Amino acid sequence: MKLFDLDKWHEIYYALRKNPWRTFFTAFGVFWGIFMLIIMMGAGEGLYNGASNDLGDMSTNSVFMWTRRTTLPYKGFPRGRFFRFNNDDTKALIDNIPEIKYIAPRLQGWSRDGNNNVVRNERTGSFNIQGDYPEINLIDPVKITQGRFINHNDINDLRKVAVIGISVFQEMFEPDEDPIGQYLRIQGVYFKVVGCFQSKKNDQQAERDNQAIFIPFTTLQKVYNYGDMVGWYSITARDDVRVEVVETRAKELLKQRHSVHPDDDRAVGSFNLDKEWSKMTNLFNGISGLVWIVGIGTLLAGVIGVSNIMLIVVKERTKEIGVQRALGAAPMQIISQIIIESVMLTAIAGYFGLAIGVGILEAVNYGLTTSGANSNMFMNPSVDFNKAMWALGILVLSGIFAGMIPAQRAINIKPIDALRDEV
Repeated sequence: MKLFDLDKWHEIYYALRKNPWRTFFTAFGVFWGIFMLIIMMGAGEGLYNGASNDLGDMSTNSVFMWTRRTTLPYKGFPRGRFFRFNNDDTKALIDNIPEIKYIAPRLQGWSRDGNNNVVRNERTGSFNIQGDYPEINLIDPVKITQGRFINHNDINDLRKVAVIGISVFQEMFEPDEDPIGQYLRIQGVYFKVVGCFQSKKNDQQAERDNQAIFIPFTTLQKVYNYGDMVGWYSITARDDVRVEVVETRAKELLKQRHSVHPDDDRAVGSFNLDKEWSKMTNLFNGISGLVWIVGIGTLLAGVIGVSNIMLIVVKERTKEIGVQRALGAAPMQIISQIIIESVMLTAIAGYFGLAIGVGILEAVNYGLTTSGANSNMFMNPSVDFNKAMWALGILVLSGIFAGMIPAQRAINIKPIDALRDEV
């Protein structure tokens, strides 16, 4: 049978049209299966986008380390001793751990605690003052809206420059004012504004970031008498190395340098972002797997319905099939006709399920965008094109298999028996 035989397509059309309600409810099972699969996939993607967007462009292969009180006595030092990282620790980490890609020593000068620490003319404000290296913008990037970020010349020359968050700009400057080149008095010392930034994160963390002022790490140490103290480290491992390796080696080195017991697991605190990100990724992978199981199960239920209806169709057309066989129709012609009818039914229903599902996701996304709703847990629900094609491929294969059993039954009908059949 030719695939584009117009008479055969008319025959299929009239066969489906003969019982419209039966055809509709059969197709609806397939429609609902792929529709639910697309909706659940899009919803899962929306949840994933919401969770990952909270991190902005932060490097997930990172670890953050700080000091805490010791819990074990060691080398004559009592338990409960407090110690600080220093500049020599930074050099030791760089020299001894080649797996480190970026390292950013950090100091917090003052936090936003209600006391005004920044003055400009008649305006005052309370902001988070951070001493940083340029590498911090590679580990936890911000969007530079004006000017530039801190560079190594600022570090080496102990320059009194500042990069301010968007909230700082809004509070300390007029809306149409250019902050670049202006001065802010921070804890009694004047700093020149060289850049303005906006956080790439969402929710409260973004608000906190936007209320920060970055100044060179070495300048904060020198001007405000912090000596060689380092508050904490932000460290990113090389792309081919897990950050757990760097975390373990860094802790061992820092414990050794500060005479901390090797078994004291609390003296050096850390937050492994890669480990937390892996937990979240595994959770969403599990959700994605569950979506596919439920969606395909629902889809297959619809396809089984198609197969059952095609068995009924074959039974109803027993005489017709007998006549075709008696007139010399080859078994493959009968099989092709039944399978094409099955695939056509599933494909049309699946197409509408896919199209309407994607349309609803786009409508939800448009509604979230235009309404200005700040939903940090759900954003940009969408379906990957490749996954949608996989779903359609599964649907077409299912349609073929759905027609195989009825087609096999059709060719097993003997022409003489079919012609005598009264049904």
